[in-house]
Amino acid sequence: MVVTDADTIHLITANLDHDGGPDDTSETWRIFHEEVLAPRKPDGVFRQEMAYSTRDNNKRLEHAARILGGETKDMRGWITPSEHGDNPTGIFLRTTTFPTAHQHGPRPWWINPPTRLTTHLAEVPEVPIELVSWHLSFCSRRAREQQAEDLSSIVDKVKQGHAFLGAGDCNECPLPEGEVVPPIDWSSTDITDLAHRRHRAIKQPDGTWASCTYLDELMLDCGMHDPARYAAHHNGNYDEAGPLAATAGHAPQAKGQGGESRIDRWYLDPWLVTAVEDVRVIDTTGLTDHKAVELVLSRKGMVAALRRQVAPEPHFFSTGA
Repeated sequence: MVVTDADTIHLITANLDHDGGPDDTSETWRIFHEEVLAPRKPDGVFRQEMAYSTRDNNKRLEHAARILGGETKDMRGWITPSEHGDNPTGIFLRTTTFPTAHQHGPRPWWINPPTRLTTHLAEVPEVPIELVSWHLSFCSRRAREQQAEDLSSIVDKVKQGHAFLGAGDCNECPLPEGEVVPPIDWSSTDITDLAHRRHRAIKQPDGTWASCTYLDELMLDCGMHDPARYAAHHNGNYDEAGPLAATAGHAPQAKGQGGESRIDRWYLDPWLVTAVEDVRVIDTTGLTDHKAVELVLSRKGMVAALRRQVAPEPHFFSTGA
């Protein structure tokens, strides 16, 4: 049993493969929500692949909100329907932590659009917080580049005094510097899923392959931070079992795709990242092909960051900006 406290804020990004299946009595869906997510008493959950959560007037979305809210019954869910895709994104928020939320409409360039909310922390009603749950294209680097640039238009709100907090399935590796998961060797003979290689890597002039890392590079160039890197390098938790642990590539269907990778990630603005206490990779083996990632923020630190009473955090390595 995981118990949180009033001094911290817990947020989780979680990709449940095709929403646990179409059956509303799915044991996978139940275990994922009742036994994995709910005991952590999250203040927010950023979901991907909510394939069946809009059926029957959002029946499953509302059921999830009741489970995640627990005894306090103060969780609310939002979902952004997909016009062309079949795996919508969504966000759940604890209303006692984030009292208001305005949902923005679907954005172009996406098969499964991100869910974007503008909210505020209960203690700091004057500062808007931009929340985004995304699922970038699995098969097109050019689509991911366009989607990443679209996300940068939300990041742009930071210079107006907004806070930014986004997460999801990036379907790309991060830049290799400071990581603990070995870079995928796309030229290895162990790579037998050649379509997957074409989806996730770029062929170089010399015939070798390099991982697509556009989103990570863009976010860092825009001044954003990956809190897993912050937690690992500032809190001394720099090992394969810590914040930088792999989140995908472990499922049987990933055989021949190059091994594990850290494609499920958070990004925060340079003030908000100073409130990070920990990032935890949650083992969901047997339930979904992605491990969930929990972000733990100091509540007092978050208040100070939103009011910009702290200095913005510089990147621990140069982004070339």
